[in-house]
Amino acid sequence: MDMWVTMVIAVGLGLDALAVSLGIGGTSKRLYIAPTLRLSFSFGFFQFFMCTIGWYAGAAIVQWIAQFDHWVAFAVLALVGIKMIREGFAEEEERENDPTRGWTLILLSLATSIDSLAVGFSFALIKIAVWRPAIIIGVVCFFMTAFGLVFGRILGHLFGRKVEILGGLVLIAIGVKILLEHLPP
Repeated sequence: MDMWVTMVIAVGLGLDALAVSLGIGGTSKRLYIAPTLRLSFSFGFFQFFMCTIGWYAGAAIVQWIAQFDHWVAFAVLALVGIKMIREGFAEEEERENDPTRGWTLILLSLATSIDSLAVGFSFALIKIAVWRPAIIIGVVCFFMTAFGLVFGRILGHLFGRKVEILGGLVLIAIGVKILLEHLPP
């Protein structure tokens, strides 16, 4: 597979992670290196891992997962989005969660990487070795996530809590988009 085709696929897969990281960056009071690396690594790793798993998975497994993966992604993104909107309206002392830790981090990483599973499966169908594209997909996602956090923080500094509310709405919109793309016409 050509490098430019792999890069286009990687950027396409990284767009959900970019949007989520923009929202998270916009809600951060300060942008420290550890949370940035945690989120960027987790999003990039899950993109790489899901692509690789998709490649190794059989058609039966992917078809089974495809029946509900969009519902899982929608639910996770909608719940986190609603939480961000609530926190955008909450008083300062009520806000507490760090989305770069624990189950929130894992669930966001999973929700933003489900499409990578299908891409890995398609690589297997057209007999493309998975390692090089999966590594590129993971690395591109890592950098897109880091950029999203930094740029989101700048937007958050300029626009305050409005960015947190907007970030929550964007997460819900991404979840709805994923759901609509997978529902039958």
